[in-house]
Amino acid sequence: MSSSSAASGGAGRLPDRPAMPLIQRAAAPLRAQVLDHLRHQIITGRLAPGARLIERELIALTGVSRTVIRETLRQLESEGLVAMIPNKGPVVRALTSAEAQDLYAIRAVLEGLAARLFVDHAPDAQVARLDAALDLAARAYRGGDADQVLDAKNHFYDALFEGAGSETLSLMIGTLHGRIRRWRALGLGHPRRSDRRSTQSIRNLRAMVAAVRSRDGMRAERIIRDEVTQAAAEVTRLLSGDGLDAGSPKTRPAGRPAGGGVVRRRRE
Repeated sequence: MSSSSAASGGAGRLPDRPAMPLIQRAAAPLRAQVLDHLRHQIITGRLAPGARLIERELIALTGVSRTVIRETLRQLESEGLVAMIPNKGPVVRALTSAEAQDLYAIRAVLEGLAARLFVDHAPDAQVARLDAALDLAARAYRGGDADQVLDAKNHFYDALFEGAGSETLSLMIGTLHGRIRRWRALGLGHPRRSDRRSTQSIRNLRAMVAAVRSRDGMRAERIIRDEVTQAAAEVTRLLSGDGLDAGSPKTRPAGRPAGGGVVRRRRE
């Protein structure tokens, strides 16, 4: 085939087009940075329930394109962190005790099942890993840093779900935890959090691990479900005390979060 026929789109050759894979590899880290930043601002309360997420302000703050901002907002909407309001646009979703109770009820069932499956399937090495993760969580509680506690407890639950040996269950719980992380952050970092609740949580998890060691699946399931129920009660109490239960907005423009920096475009 001549070069002229190949250039005209002959068989076996596609027309010239932009190198899209290279563009995607360059853009993906930016999207991830913006998504992680806005998610963290919402979860930690720096962007309050009802705060408007104004597109032009987000573009100016982050230095990324309108497309990236819109994709980020759609992802946050799918995670239950952002709501699209007619004639207003995207806002941070309000916290309500009704939604918290619903999510925690589902969490109790799924994590209880995970504990029972862990007893059935996890070898001794994974039991030891779970025990070590619990020690890290206990140290984080003693340190008093809410972010470290959340990270340490996530590590504990990761060990639990891995040992359960069910990929389907892990995916379901992962989706649920994505929705519930605002409430977990609220419960762990709130200034009115009960000191007794922290002690209670570690005590419950130690009892659950003891049940795992004795290979008592039903007891392990019951303990972890009780722990989640107690966490739900604490979050509901904190929500009601803050007056957020009705979803009343505390409007704070997206461009001026309380604390935390902004994502700047990296030089490529």
